[in-house]
Amino acid sequence: MNPWAALAIASLFEVGFTTCLKLEQRNKDWGWGFLACAVISFGFLEQAIRTIPIGTAYAVWTGLGAVGTLGVGAVFFGERLRPRALALVGVIIALVVALKVIS
Repeated sequence: MNPWAALAIASLFEVGFTTCLKLEQRNKDWGWGFLACAVISFGFLEQAIRTIPIGTAYAVWTGLGAVGTLGVGAVFFGERLRPRALALVGVIIALVVALKVIS
């Protein structure tokens, strides 16, 4: 598998495990979802760092996870996105793209 695809999947499941943390506040059964998403996320992250430098992979993983989690919070939990926060999300995305370009 392409290491960047593995990293994207890892980031997607990072969003999954952070979302499960929020859902677990309402229903303790989501703890299993958290555990499953974390294991999958770390598995794909491990696969990605076989090729991508660990610092780059970690920065991309956390950056995409943060952006995705922010989006889930806004869409599913009604959390407000302020213009400054959106601007900073744009910066995160630009930095993730830059890391991909220079790697």
